[in-house]
Amino acid sequence: MMANGSSMRGRFLAEPGKKIDLARIATDDTGGFSGKADVAERFERSRTRMRDLQVRLFAERKRAVLVCLQGMDSAGKDGVINHVFSAVNLMGCEVTSFKTPSDLERAHDFLWRHHRATPARGMIGVHNRSHYEAVVIERVEKIVDHDTCKARYQSIVDFECMLGQEGTTVIKIFLHISKEEQAERFKARLADPLKRWKMTPADTAQRALWDENMAAYEEAIAKTSTKLAPWVIVPSDRKWYRDLVVSELMVETLEGLKLA
Repeated sequence: MMANGSSMRGRFLAEPGKKIDLARIATDDTGGFSGKADVAERFERSRTRMRDLQVRLFAERKRAVLVCLQGMDSAGKDGVINHVFSAVNLMGCEVTSFKTPSDLERAHDFLWRHHRATPARGMIGVHNRSHYEAVVIERVEKIVDHDTCKARYQSIVDFECMLGQEGTTVIKIFLHISKEEQAERFKARLADPLKRWKMTPADTAQRALWDENMAAYEEAIAKTSTKLAPWVIVPSDRKWYRDLVVSELMVETLEGLKLA
């Protein structure tokens, strides 16, 4: 169930405690805009404002912001990082991409590598994939069973609560694309020699498990969307609207901190 509101956060918020049916949430929403040119000026204003607020966050050095980007392959995690977060000063923003856990990481608890990568006070941390891989991908691939996932949901809620209490605002973004749009993006990658390297056998394997992935995301979002750290489900079939939503969500969040 999605919340209603005039803000980007309010409009696409996954209400805490409510079930989620991703199939009923539009992936091609454009907010009434007609195209990239229609939002270009607004997007640049948002990026400029985000840059100003990030400088204040860095100067204040009392709080931090952690952005967790999740979504199916080609949903736009790299695109959001390139188009939205390129606006901020890189000295105040750290991007961490999480791949398959190493032997060292597997020897620790599932949150160990993610906690080590949380941002220091004054910083924005962007996690390209996050601790939610441990309750989505690992569940779909049957690395862990459902009972383990249920226990991990509570660990995740406690972890994010602790971060919030220590001054880190957690923004969890699910980039929501359709299976049809993913197919088009895969075709475009294969046709472009500069992007062909992004395609791996794992991409097609996960696509074959689309329904299982959606079910895992639905449960993970429903179990871990809290008042302190809610999920925001961003329609991502249109890249230009996806980027606008994320940039304005960042501005709303930073403005809400009332930075000195």
